[in-house]
Amino acid sequence: MLDSDVGIMLIEDDRVDVMTVQRAFKKNRINNPLYIARTGVDALDMLKGNGQEKVDPPPGLILLDLNLPRMSGIEFLERLRQDRELQNIRIIVLTSSNEPRDREAAFKYEVDDYIVKPHSFEEFNRVIATILACWDD
Repeated sequence: MLDSDVGIMLIEDDRVDVMTVQRAFKKNRINNPLYIARTGVDALDMLKGNGQEKVDPPPGLILLDLNLPRMSGIEFLERLRQDRELQNIRIIVLTSSNEPRDREAAFKYEVDDYIVKPHSFEEFNRVIATILACWDD
C-alpha cells in the first residue's frame, strides 16, 4: 500500500473524470496528497517548479490520461523519462483509449500499468482501490 504521505499526481483534463477519481479516493479513504494537472505541460511545470510552486518531493505515482490538450500523454511520458530527476516516477496510464498503438507507445516508456477507464463509478472505484491496495512503494 502506498504510504499516506506520498503524493499522487493525476494528469486529466476531463473535469468529470477528475471528480470521479476524487470520489473514489474519498470512498476508499485514500488521504494521500493529490496534485491535479489538466495538461502534460502543466504537470511538467508543477514537477519542475516552472512558474509555480514545485511539487516537492515528487509524487510517488502519476495517474496519466493519454488524450490531453497541448501535449499528449505519450509526449509527456517521453519528456518525463528524459528528465534525470523525474524519470523514475511510477506511472499508471488511466485512459479511455483501448488502441493497441497507444498501449504499445505507453509501455515503450516503461509505464507500470495501462488501464482503460471503466464506464460506471462502481467499476472505477474498484480500479482505484485495486491500484492503491496493491501498490508497494
